[in-house]
Amino acid sequence: MNQRWPDRLWIVRHGESSGNLARDAAQAARAARIDTLGRDVDVPLSRRGEAQSAALGRWFADQAERPDVVLVSPYLRARQTAGLMAAAGGLAVAPGDFIQDERLREKEFGILDRLTRYGIEEHYPDQAKLRSILGKFYHRPPGGESWCDVILRLRGALDTVSLHHAGARVLIVAHQVVVLCLRYLLEQLTEEQILAIDAEGDVANCGVTAYAYDAGMTPRGGLKLQAYNFTVPLESEGVPVTAESDAPRAAR
Repeated sequence: MNQRWPDRLWIVRHGESSGNLARDAAQAARAARIDTLGRDVDVPLSRRGEAQSAALGRWFADQAERPDVVLVSPYLRARQTAGLMAAAGGLAVAPGDFIQDERLREKEFGILDRLTRYGIEEHYPDQAKLRSILGKFYHRPPGGESWCDVILRLRGALDTVSLHHAGARVLIVAHQVVVLCLRYLLEQLTEEQILAIDAEGDVANCGVTAYAYDAGMTPRGGLKLQAYNFTVPLESEGVPVTAESDAPRAAR
C-alpha cells in the first residue's frame, strides 16, 4: 500500500499581528471600525508576534524532526511567522522554497471586514440577525465566505498535500479559521463538533496543532491528532501566549 499522507503534519497559526492589537483597541473603545490602515493581506506581525515566531522556531530546532516542506498563506503575517521560524533554525527548508498557497488565506469577511461587533450591529443589523439564525458555519456575508466556503478550498489544498508531499514532514502556517477547518477535514468532524472546539477558546498565536501518520487508522492510513493549541514552545521561553481573534465573533 502506498502512503498517501505526510509522516508528520504541523498546522500553526501566525504570531500576534498588529491587526489583532487594533481589533482589541477598537473593541475596548466600542468603536465601529478596526483601524488597520490597509489591506488585511498586508497586516504585519506585532513585536510580540515576532518574538512568538522566533521562540517557536527555536523549539522546532531542538526537535528530532523538523519540517522539510512549508506551505504558507500569502498573507504577510503568516509569511513573516514562517520566515522567523526558519531564521531561528526550526525548518529544514529555506524560505525561498516555501510554497505560498492562496487556499490557505484568511477567511474573507466581505462587507463586514474591519468592523467590530458594534459596527456590525450598527451598520448591518440584518447580517447580525442572519448569522444568529444560520450560524457561522453556513452564514456567508455579502462579498465574504462562510466556514463551508473555506472548507471547500481547503479540500483542494489537502489533496495537494496528499498528492505531492506523502511521507514528508509538512508545516502549514495560516490563520485561526483555517486551523479549525483543517481539523474538521482531517478528523472528519461534524459541524457541532468543530463549533464546540471553537467555543472552548481561540487558537493561540503560534499555537501548534500536530498530526502523525498512522497506517492502521483506515485501509489507506491516516493522520492522527497528537496535539492541539500546543503553546509550550512559547511558555518555556517566557514569551507571552496570546489568542486574539482576527475578527469579532459576530463576524468570525
